[in-house]
Order: sequence, then C-alpha cells, then structure tokens
Amino acid sequence: MTSLHFTGAVWILSVLAGFLGALTGLGGGVVVVPALTLALGVNIKYAIGASLVSVIATSSGAAAAYVREGFSNIRIGMFLEIATTLGAILGAFLAGRVGTHALAIVFGLVLIQAAIQSFIGNRGNDQPVASDALAGRLRLGSSYPVDGKPQEYGVRNIPAGFGMMFGAGALSGLLGIGSGAVKVIAMDRVMRIPFKVSTTTSNFMIGVTAAASAGIYLSRGFIDPRVAMPVMLGVLAGALLGAKVLVHAQVRTLRAVFAIVILALAIEMIVNGITGKV
Repeated sequence: MTSLHFTGAVWILSVLAGFLGALTGLGGGVVVVPALTLALGVNIKYAIGASLVSVIATSSGAAAAYVREGFSNIRIGMFLEIATTLGAILGAFLAGRVGTHALAIVFGLVLIQAAIQSFIGNRGNDQPVASDALAGRLRLGSSYPVDGKPQEYGVRNIPAGFGMMFGAGALSGLLGIGSGAVKVIAMDRVMRIPFKVSTTTSNFMIGVTAAASAGIYLSRGFIDPRVAMPVMLGVLAGALLGAKVLVHAQVRTLRAVFAIVILALAIEMIVNGITGKV
C-alpha cells in the first residue's frame, strides 16, 4: 500500500469513527484504535496516540454544534471535568506502574452489563426528573429543545456521578481512551440526565480528558503526525456530520446504537486484555 492509499484509508475509517463517536457520545477513538491496528496494521501504541488526538477533534467538532443547538449542558460538563481530569492525571501516573490486562477485562465485563441495561433497561429515564437538593444548589438543571420547544430537566445523585467520572478519567489515562461510554452511563443512568443531553455533554467533556492523557503519549513519542493528522481530519469531519444527525434522531434508536457500540468496545477490551495488547 502506497503512502497516499494508506492516508486515504486512514481518513475514510476516521470519518466513520467520528460520525459514530459524535452520535453516541463515545468519541471516535474507540473505533479508530481497532480499525488502525486490525485493518491497517498500525502499532497499537501509535494507534492509541492517534486515537487520543481524534478524541480531542471529536469533542471540538461536535461540541460546537451541540452548544449552538442548545443540547450540551456546559455547567454540568465543566463541573464533572474536575473529576475526569483528576482521574486522567492519576491514570496516566499509574499507567507505567500498574498492569492493565486485568483492568481491561473487568472494564469490558462492566460495559457488557451497561450495554444490556441501555438496550432493554427502563425507558423512564428519558423522562425529566426534578433536581435533588445538591444539584439545585449547584444550579445544574437546565433545558434542551424537544420538537422545537424547551424541555426543562433536573439532575440527581451528584456524588455517585462525580465518582464515576473520576473512574472514567482514570480509565482514559490507563487505557488511552476517551471513556465516553462511562461518562454517558454516569449521566444517563445515575444522574438521570436525558440521553441526548448526556451524549452531547459527553462530547463536550471528552476533549479535556483525552488531552490530559495525550500529553503522556506525546512525551513518550507515540503520536506520529503521519497517522494522527489524517485521523484528526477524518474524525472532525465525521463528528460534524454526526452532530447534524443527532439533533433529529430518536432516543430509542440512539440507545440501540449506543448499546451495540459499547458491546463491541467491551469485546475489544476483553480480547485485548486476554491477548496482552492493552
């Protein structure tokens, strides 16, 4: 394969990854890593480095559109980023000291359960709830457009959600992923934030988390511009397209897509953990 063909293949795969990442709130990185390693034979460490760059691109591309449309809750995103950034720093610090094989397997098993819950779980979570006392004091409740009209919603279980966000950041630092799946689960299932707000706010947040991890990979020489540049451009284009589609998508469809994607991510994590690739 020539350099031109390789760059084109990386770009096409990255467009698809960015589209799916923006639509589900996972970030394109979870698709980019297996695509680059399995389809194109890129060393997994360089694939992870490019993945983290793509996660930042996804967040930047999709978040701008979501904020403009009124879906992302910036106040919640900035508050929870405290936890994810601290977790990412801890995870990056532990990355060279803790084996990640067992952690990858456990993470995959947790995501399988989350996929099942997302696909067949209680649809009542799509209905807005009233904010609890702590969320009310922090003024985290807001509104998002539903059929052209603002729909008010509240937030609950702040401590549990904050703790899960810390874990999401730690996973990002340890495994080189944006950990958007854990962020969406925390906001949707634990904090009772509407699913569209959860996915869009996740996209708003993952860039900061990934940046904290990307600095570690950059210092170790695992971000190659020849791979990272077409990945970044492709994911950014896909993220902008995904943002346009999400605005008009049905929540049930998004839940099904979300469940399928994190199930695939779970299988990837388990296999990589067993084979020692993570």
